[in-house]
Amino acid sequence: MAPDLSIKDRLSEHQAFVGRALVIFAVAVLLVVGLIVRLVQLQVWEHDVYRTRSDENRILVQPLAPQRGLIYDRNGVLLADNRPVFSLELVGERIDDLSAFIEELSTVVTISEEDVTGFYERLKRRRRPFEPIVLKLTLTEDEIAKLAVNRHRFINGMQVNAKLVRFYPYGELFTHAIGSVRRVTEDDLRRLDPVNYSATTFVGKLGVEQFYERSLHGEVGYQRVETDAHGRIRQELERSLPQAGQNLSLHLDSRLQIAASGALGERRGAIVAIDTRSGGILAMVSNPGYDPNLFVTGISNQKYQELVTSRDTPLFNRAINGQYAPGSTFKLIVALAGLTYDVVTWEEQIEDRGWFKLPNHERIYRDWSWTKDNSGGQGIVDLNRAIYRSSNVFFYNLATRLHIDQLTDFASQFGFGRVMSVDVAGASNGLLPDPIWKRGAKGEVWYPGDNVNMGIGQGDLLVTPLQLATVASVIANRGKWVRPQMLLASDLPLSEVDPPPSLPRVQGPSADDWEWLIDSMEDVVHRGNKGYRQNGVAWAYIGRGISYRMAGKSGTAQVVEIKQGEEYDEEELDEYNRKHAWFMAFAPADDPAIAVSVLVENGGGGSSVAGPIAREVLDAHLLPQLAGLDDNRARR
Repeated sequence: MAPDLSIKDRLSEHQAFVGRALVIFAVAVLLVVGLIVRLVQLQVWEHDVYRTRSDENRILVQPLAPQRGLIYDRNGVLLADNRPVFSLELVGERIDDLSAFIEELSTVVTISEEDVTGFYERLKRRRRPFEPIVLKLTLTEDEIAKLAVNRHRFINGMQVNAKLVRFYPYGELFTHAIGSVRRVTEDDLRRLDPVNYSATTFVGKLGVEQFYERSLHGEVGYQRVETDAHGRIRQELERSLPQAGQNLSLHLDSRLQIAASGALGERRGAIVAIDTRSGGILAMVSNPGYDPNLFVTGISNQKYQELVTSRDTPLFNRAINGQYAPGSTFKLIVALAGLTYDVVTWEEQIEDRGWFKLPNHERIYRDWSWTKDNSGGQGIVDLNRAIYRSSNVFFYNLATRLHIDQLTDFASQFGFGRVMSVDVAGASNGLLPDPIWKRGAKGEVWYPGDNVNMGIGQGDLLVTPLQLATVASVIANRGKWVRPQMLLASDLPLSEVDPPPSLPRVQGPSADDWEWLIDSMEDVVHRGNKGYRQNGVAWAYIGRGISYRMAGKSGTAQVVEIKQGEEYDEEELDEYNRKHAWFMAFAPADDPAIAVSVLVENGGGGSSVAGPIAREVLDAHLLPQLAGLDDNRARR
């Protein structure tokens, strides 16, 4: 039988073609359906998600820094201002090679190593994506012009922004009184509200700026802006304005601050003046100081090292942190304690031979007037004369008759060893030593000689100039307490301060004791022309020609110990080992308006060195008022 020689099976081919076409069609339908489903998912179901992502690429939410509140003195003189500066900022996410970019920028404007180091430090901190980072804080007009001409070279990632930064018109004059701001650090960001400080460059670090930071800072705002592919703002979509910080008025008197600073001159030291009626701090000087504006506009590493390593420690606030032995100013407290505990009377007399010895002890404690050639002392002295002549021997004797607990309990009523101010940030406690403290700090018991040293304000006893001015204020008010404070008024109530509890009057002294004490302090200044042995210790230096009644007390605090049998020779000592000079005073004595303490580091005698400075401060405050009273009387 012959074979089938047909070449094609048309039916079979047709069936295969139809099957394949159906498969392809089904796949195509499935793909189209999948595409449609995906489009529906993107356009309908997930519309909000992808719209948000799209907006994030072209819409930015930028925080707006609030304007920091201003600070004024009691007479409306501006002490802390805000001024506009233009800064150079980079957006790191828009720059491929930051190092090369900054290097090229440095061919147009001056960029220091400190600028670059600070930029990279800020770049590492937590921040929003595409947030500009300051490279150079302050640009000159010439630099702004150069950047504008060369903008096409740096269009991706560079911008020049204007902002307000802190400015202190008086420079170093008020830096230790009102404090200053510093750049926000990583540590600051951990304790501050990250949202409210998201646009803030500076934060208060010292003084009033630190204490009232929350109120001065204000509340952050924001703006939503649309940007192009280069990150340039095309339009503003929404804005919520920041709330400016509150303005503060302080008790400080700029005129008195200038006078006090001038009186202290180039000497190292501090002056604190307090309004005895309100407790307002009228002046607070610490010398030497420094210009706080350097820390705002950018301080060079060399200048910073000069400040840090200076032996005169200009960064140190002596007025509130300097802790010194109070010297003879503490005798007033010893006198009142003796009267309170009936250990002494105003009439009691002793013979001051120039030296004092504890029973069964060999050590000799000398009077300030004692010399090898003249050890005769001050003769017969009572409590009044012991104060105005500052007899060490009388107070050596009195202190040994007081139990140390009696002395420390009484002294604590004046604020020794405690911070009593309302709003002075960072004030030191000083030190009021007692047996418990000594055993814990030194591992030693309390000796009778410790009483002797404390009787004249030496030993371990330490006070700050602010504390001693406070003591002068309490004495001026005859034992009534008014807490020292900086704030006079504000735009709105402040959150930083709750009204502090009122303090009780100093308990113990009678009304007569207070008047006798103040009379003795007046004798320190006004008792004169009756022979050397009768003059007040400060009369020759400040008592002549004074037109009001001042009550005062000098103090000379020993820095290094003078061995037994040796005489203090100032010329032989290094300058920084010489005695500190103190003077505390208030006036007018019968109706006090101002109390002041003056410290001159390594200055020598309290009456001769610190006393005239105290009088200059009191003159500056009182003489214009007294002249006004005289004018009013004349017109009447």
